[in-house]
Amino acid sequence: MDEIDYKILSIIQEDITLPLAEISHRVGLSQTPCWKRIQRLEARGVISKRVAILSPESLGFGLTVYVSITSGEHSDKWLDKFTQKVTEMPEVIEFFRLAGDVDYMLRVVVSDIAQFDEFYKRLIAIAPLKKVTSHFAMEKIKSTTALPLNIAAMRAKKTTKLSSLPAG
Repeated sequence: MDEIDYKILSIIQEDITLPLAEISHRVGLSQTPCWKRIQRLEARGVISKRVAILSPESLGFGLTVYVSITSGEHSDKWLDKFTQKVTEMPEVIEFFRLAGDVDYMLRVVVSDIAQFDEFYKRLIAIAPLKKVTSHFAMEKIKSTTALPLNIAAMRAKKTTKLSSLPAG
């Protein structure tokens, strides 16, 4: 990936609805080479989806809960069942397996505490769990889906400069 690829990604991660002509103009390419780069980035899996980001609050999902889970068991059978069942729960919008004293972290969106209580009862019925801790978000201070591509681009630029230096 080069600097132009990073510029394209920076633009489209902020607004994928921009016309190709606008993206091309901003990165200094004609439309065909710009489109080919976007297609290549998709084929390589750098661009994994094109989605609309919805406002949870405007759709009645006013409560975000971070649920940390410590399991008492780590067998393959337990893990397969647990991950399958949790993945199927629509309230879970992010699900991570962690290293450290917490085994799993969920980001859950629900309308209110009563809906979370219903979710919690379904969660703990899936499989034996050692510890479940819920953290309720009080205020959203920052939320973005944009990756810090300027940092990645700078690293790539430094790597390119270093590899072009003569050995010795």
